[in-house]
Amino acid sequence: MIASVHGTVLAVRLDAAVVEVGGVGMLVQATPATLAGLRVGSTARLHTSLVVREDSLTLFGFAEADEREVFEVVQTVSGVGPRLALAMLAVHTPEGLRRAVADEDLTALMRVPGIGRKGAQRIVLELADRLGAPTGATTGVPAPPAGPDGRDQVVEALVGLGWNAKAAGDAVAAVLEGSEGPVAPEEVAGLLRGALRLLGGQRG
Repeated sequence: MIASVHGTVLAVRLDAAVVEVGGVGMLVQATPATLAGLRVGSTARLHTSLVVREDSLTLFGFAEADEREVFEVVQTVSGVGPRLALAMLAVHTPEGLRRAVADEDLTALMRVPGIGRKGAQRIVLELADRLGAPTGATTGVPAPPAGPDGRDQVVEALVGLGWNAKAAGDAVAAVLEGSEGPVAPEEVAGLLRGALRLLGGQRG
């Protein structure tokens, strides 16, 4: 079990980062929020979870240990694998997931691509009392790393979370209706929140 990695960030993509550990570049899958905190050339420490499959070894990384713990717990739900678990943490913070399960908020859970009503009901049923009680801390939608034009970054992040390119592009365009020019880095978080709200509403 690789519980953490600590080293120099060699590359940051929309869905993963490469961290050099002992001369070896390790590819770590992560959420947009975790990736947003990484910078090429800087030193990073990520809490990790290694998922072993017959044909692959995949490392998932998180800025906080709590995220890793929630990632591992939600995979105990039947039908929830690592990709869906990562998508859940991309749309909701750990506290947001605790709140959704505690409140039996199916709509909030269905905002995650790949989770329908039956899946949301199963998550609530199987995770009851397993995630812990919500603390009441403020939660928000994490932002993807911003490039020269945040519009393209948000579309690509949404595609990475499971929506098709057209739906993602349409949602971003709807949020930006009337706006012209590139999206600045400081506007990316708000754009992602707005697009997720629209896409979540369409799924509900």
